[in-house]
This record gives sequence, structure tokens and C-alpha cells, in this order.
Amino acid sequence: MPYMPIAGTLGYILSPDREKVLLVHRNARGDDDQLGKYNGLGGKMEPDEDVASCMKREIREEAGIEVVRMTLRGTINWTGFGPKGEDWLGFIFRIEEFSGTPYAKNEEGDLSWVPVSEMMELPMWDGDRYFLPLVFDADERIFHGYMPYENDQPKSWRYVRI
Repeated sequence: MPYMPIAGTLGYILSPDREKVLLVHRNARGDDDQLGKYNGLGGKMEPDEDVASCMKREIREEAGIEVVRMTLRGTINWTGFGPKGEDWLGFIFRIEEFSGTPYAKNEEGDLSWVPVSEMMELPMWDGDRYFLPLVFDADERIFHGYMPYENDQPKSWRYVRI
């Protein structure tokens, strides 16, 4: 069977002082497979988009702000992810500058500024704990990871940096 992942973006928006990150607390829909978890913002890429345009559109839709400057921090191949066991190819961005004022909430849940230093204490996908340090560290190289999932849990994690 050919590998045909869903392509998507995931962005972590830094506050102007770079001390906080804007996260969505997925608490708006009872049928959400991410209910109760905190996450960055993003979603599926449209057929007529490149990954940068997708990330900018998703941030505009989900937070009501315009991306001014962002950095691709990595890519992750998630196989067997979520309740449907889908394969995802994710492009992970750090949004370093934006214009506008973020929404307080969106259709997925409440948006809140969380200190980067406290982010790992929040409920989130277990797999996020592996790659999030790479998003916020000082190493400028892009990471490329593979994280297979089974029953909503990561089975392993490996990455390279280039």
C-alpha cells in the first residue's frame, strides 16, 4: 500500500518577550479526540497551499492574528495517529512575530498564554513531550522525526537534525 499521509502544520506562537507560548486548550467540543489536551495551532494543508501558506492561514483562522515571522523547526512523520489511525506528515513551526491581538478562544477551545518553562506540565499528547524541547531550544538546525502511534500512544521516537 502506498504511503499517503495527511499533510498538516502545527505552530507555536511566542509572545513578544519570548517567555510565553499561545496554546489552545481543547475544551470546547465533547466529541474532540483531543479533549482536555493543550496544543499548538494548525491543521490540514489544502490542495492549493504550500506549508508556509497553510501555517499562516491556520494561525489567522484559529487565533485571529497575522504571522509576520516564523521558522520551520522540524517535520514529523506520525503513523497510526489518533482514533482513526491515520498517517500524518507534520511541519512544525515556531511563530516568532505576529501582528494583531489573539482571540481568547476559538471553536476548539480557550486560547491562553503559557510560560514556555511550564508548558511541559500541561496535559498534552504524550508524543509532544518528545519534540517540544526541539521547537524551543537554541539549536538552529531543523529536526526530522518519526513517531509511530498505536492506541493513542507513541511507540517510539527518533529524529535527526540537519
